Amino acid sequence: MDPGDGDLRTSDFDYTLPKELIAQYPADRRDESRLLVLDREDGSVEHRVFRDIVEYVRPRDVFVVNETAVIPARFLGRKTTGGRVEMFLLRELGRGRWEALVRPASRIREGAGLVFGEGALLAW
Repeated sequence: MDPGDGDLRTSDFDYTLPKELIAQYPADRRDESRLLVLDREDGSVEHRVFRDIVEYVRPRDVFVVNETAVIPARFLGRKTTGGRVEMFLLRELGRGRWEALVRPASRIREGAGLVFGEGALLAW
């Protein structure tokens, strides 16, 4: 994808993250959370802790704080035709409807049936 073409897809953000690197709980001391530093000039990577961030802040820098809550809403299931699917609920739209990301999205047609938990949850 050319960053200037304006076509941004969720697949542009797919990457492999080893399970052992996924935080299950916050650090006891938040300033000891991991900090990954990428040098944009030479591409080198440093592993630091968050309290070190002050070494990288310059005047006029802006911090964006993400305070979104993550809901435990990952479902593994199958299409009614048999193929495997993974669904992430993003937000409730109301009246039992949800906005969701489904993989592999390219193989799921609108109106297709999805089955989760041995039939305990159905999505259409």
